[in-house]
Amino acid sequence: MESSKIDDAVKQQFGDYLRSNKLRSTPERHAILNAIYTMEGSFDIETLLSHLEKNDKFHVSRATVYNTIALLINANLVIHHQFPGESRYEKCFGRELGYTICTNCNKVTEIKNIRIKEDISNNIKKFNLTHYSLYVYGLCSKCTRTAKRRKQKSRQ
Repeated sequence: MESSKIDDAVKQQFGDYLRSNKLRSTPERHAILNAIYTMEGSFDIETLLSHLEKNDKFHVSRATVYNTIALLINANLVIHHQFPGESRYEKCFGRELGYTICTNCNKVTEIKNIRIKEDISNNIKKFNLTHYSLYVYGLCSKCTRTAKRRKQKSRQ
C-alpha cells in the first residue's frame, strides 16, 4: 500500500471512530495522529512530545497525548507494548509487528518482514483479523554465548 493511501485510510479510520463515538475531531488529535504516523518504529510518550514540539512546532499537554493515544488504541491505529522495564507505543494500521525479547538481558529487537497474517487467517476461521503483534521470548545471541561459556567453565 502506498504511503499517501495509508495516510488517507488512517485519517478515514480515525475520523470514522471519532464520529461513531460522538467525539470531537480536534487539531490536537490530528497532530498527534500525524506525528505518530511519520515516526519510525516504537516510541514512548516523551519521544512523541518531543517530536510534536521539535518537528511539528505543535505544543500539546501530556494529558492530551495520553487521552489521544487511548483513542488511537481503541480505533486500532496504535498498539501499546509493555516491554520489560518500558512502556512503548507504535502505529499498527497496515503493519505486521513482531519482536524478539531476551529473557535474560531484556533486549528487544524488531523482527523485519514478518508475514504470518495469511497463516493466522487460514487457521482461525470466522475471525476478522484487523492486526496483530508477535512477541518471541528467548535468549539473544550475546546471552546465549555467555551461557555457553559459563556451562563450559563449570564442566572444567
